[in-house]
Amino acid sequence: MSEAQAISVASPDVQSQRPAVQVSLSSVGVTGVEKVIRIRQNGTELLFYAELECFVDLGPEQKGAHMSRFEEVVNDAIGEVILGEATFKAETLAQHVAELVRERQGARRAEVTIAARYPEYKPAPVSGIQTQEIFTLLGSAVASARGTRRVIGVQAQGMTACPCAQGLVEAGARERLVEEGFSDEEIERIVEAVPVATHNQRGLGTLRIGCTEACDDEIDALDLLAIVEGSMSSEIYELMKRSDEAAVVEKAHRRPRFVEDCVREMIGGVVARYPDLADVAFVSARQENLETIHQHNVVAERYGTLGEVRRELTSGERATRHTTLRGWLDESI
Repeated sequence: MSEAQAISVASPDVQSQRPAVQVSLSSVGVTGVEKVIRIRQNGTELLFYAELECFVDLGPEQKGAHMSRFEEVVNDAIGEVILGEATFKAETLAQHVAELVRERQGARRAEVTIAARYPEYKPAPVSGIQTQEIFTLLGSAVASARGTRRVIGVQAQGMTACPCAQGLVEAGARERLVEEGFSDEEIERIVEAVPVATHNQRGLGTLRIGCTEACDDEIDALDLLAIVEGSMSSEIYELMKRSDEAAVVEKAHRRPRFVEDCVREMIGGVVARYPDLADVAFVSARQENLETIHQHNVVAERYGTLGEVRRELTSGERATRHTTLRGWLDESI
């Protein structure tokens, strides 16, 4: 008996055997797959720390998925997709992994999600000092016989100033100014000239856009990042001079926003930025604010197809349906 025959006899393909209970499984796969991805850009090597999840559906006749193939596919996809790219696109890698996983596992459907930490350099608002900010790139893909649906997203931090507390502080200030003998005209000039105090939150905004199998639109993650940061009261910077700190605080207090305002600004920003994106595309905006005067945090979210959102913005009537990301992805089956 040859060595290959001996191995074959000793190591049966248990995964391909029939299970004792023959029922299909919605998802089987791996989580917490960590990779460091290197990309050379303008002569500089950039490092991305990425975490992946890969799943396939499993038929009732198959006992288990081949788990080692997930790791093999991820490594192959990184080599094929990343090495030839000048920029890192999480959704492109997710698509490639999903399609390879589906093929090698013989699955009807494969789903992959990626979250990668991404460095971006930008100048502080006044001093212009260069500061490195870390954002999160999000990519998802679902591959089926119909094709592959992709989701591109970003997650970024910013600052919000509470409109409610600011209104209360302003009302008290106006009363005191009246008591001090200032006229109504003078009070208006003072309130207009001096930003009114309020409490602040550090906000975490997440924005996703999903493209169907037939979609070939290019969605730039940096455009989504600008929408997320612009939705809050002010951007934040890791490194600032005193002049920068003053500018950030004043900007935030001159445009106070609730957590709900941030979500609506993100949705409005997507509709304005992508007027030609099909109505069947998906959009999701989520904002979480880390409260400073409460022990709890506050959250707001809106999701749905672009068609649902556009009709609501045009008609002013409340949408009867908000398509979820799960529901939108499952339409690919």
